[in-house]
Amino acid sequence: MLLKENNIPVSWPLADKQGNFIQTLNAPEGERYGVLFTFAEGEKLLHYDEELHAKAGVIMARMHQLTRSMPLNRVTYTAKNLLEDPLISIKKFLPADSPEMAFMTAVQAHLLQILQEADLTALPQGVVHMDIWFDNMNIRADQEITLFDFDFCGNGWQCLDVAYYILQLHSLIRDMPEYQAKTNRFLEGYNSVMPLTAEEKRLLPALGVCMYFFYLGVQCDRFYNWSNSFLNESYLKRFINLLVKRYYDLYITEASAVNP
Repeated sequence: MLLKENNIPVSWPLADKQGNFIQTLNAPEGERYGVLFTFAEGEKLLHYDEELHAKAGVIMARMHQLTRSMPLNRVTYTAKNLLEDPLISIKKFLPADSPEMAFMTAVQAHLLQILQEADLTALPQGVVHMDIWFDNMNIRADQEITLFDFDFCGNGWQCLDVAYYILQLHSLIRDMPEYQAKTNRFLEGYNSVMPLTAEEKRLLPALGVCMYFFYLGVQCDRFYNWSNSFLNESYLKRFINLLVKRYYDLYITEASAVNP
């Protein structure tokens, strides 16, 4: 409701006649909980123009500006739940002697070192959405954006949201000039409201790979109630080789070679 009251375009929860937002539902597996949200007009667009990416950057920055240093009674994202816990979960589905596991283990160690050496005081903290990408925003014909799906919302370095958005662009757009142009416009929009610190900019690629670890961990953790229809050893190997390794090699390994 805080976001709605401050004119940030989100789908917001609706209360019942008694003023309750959360409903308890009797399901076959036991009690489940539900919340009714307002309808997000428009449609999910896999590809959209540079100006909409700039608008998405502005919306994200306004949300961060409003919630900077505001604690939520939800998870706080740290190196442990972004990198350490996910790899434990991934190990349940990926052979220990596979090249992919060797890669993930080495990358985890490198990323933990990067975060340990980072100036964390230069990473502003506050509320993070953790899942802002095309699948969680509807776009109307008049180019208005509505954000939704705050399932992973919590506390953390707010540049995690920036890193994740850029990561998703990279995974969706294979034409590098187009990817770079849209990334630049997104960052221009964000920086017009909340300029990123130099340390945030430096860490964006590393935090992006952290997000890959986190979401692979989520998929493994939720195998029995969600991901069992697609998650297996072959899926993980493809994901790691085609997405995680490609991004890591391009933006961390090569960058380190250029700036040792």
